[in-house]
Amino acid sequence: MNPQRIYFPPTTPQQRRLLFETWQAHGNVVEACRTAHVGRGTFYRWKPRFEADGYAGLVAYAPKGPAKGYGQVGAAIEQQVLALAKQHREWGKHRLALEVAKANNWVACVSPNTVRRILAEAGLWPPPAARLKKARFQRSPARRKFRDKP
Repeated sequence: MNPQRIYFPPTTPQQRRLLFETWQAHGNVVEACRTAHVGRGTFYRWKPRFEADGYAGLVAYAPKGPAKGYGQVGAAIEQQVLALAKQHREWGKHRLALEVAKANNWVACVSPNTVRRILAEAGLWPPPAARLKKARFQRSPARRKFRDKP
C-alpha cells in the first residue's frame, strides 16, 4: 500500500461531463472516477452542482479566493507613499510604511513590500544591482593591503 496520495490536476468541463455520464450509465462512483481520471472527492464536490443544475452546472466554475487581489491599496494611500518618498529620499520601505501608518492613526494601511512595488512602478525604487553595499560589509583599504601581501 502506497501512503503517498495521488495528485489530480484541476478538472475540465469535458472531464466532469464524462464523469457524470459514466456515473449515470453504470451507477458506480469508483468506475466513473477511474474513467474520467479524477478523485472521488472531486465527484462528491461536483455532485450537488450536478443535481441542482444538471450538465450546465458542471461548466460554470467560480475560482476560489477573494475577488480583489492582495496587495491592492487605494489611490489615496499610493499618493501618500509617493509624496513621502519624494520628500524623504533616504527613507526605506519599512520607514515609509510606518509613516503612512502613523498618518492614518497607526492603522497598517500598506506593507513594506507593497511600498516597494508602488515605488518601483513609479520609477523611484532603484533596481537591486544599482544599490550600494552597506559600509560594514565593504573591506577597508588597510585590510585589503594586509591580505594582498605574500
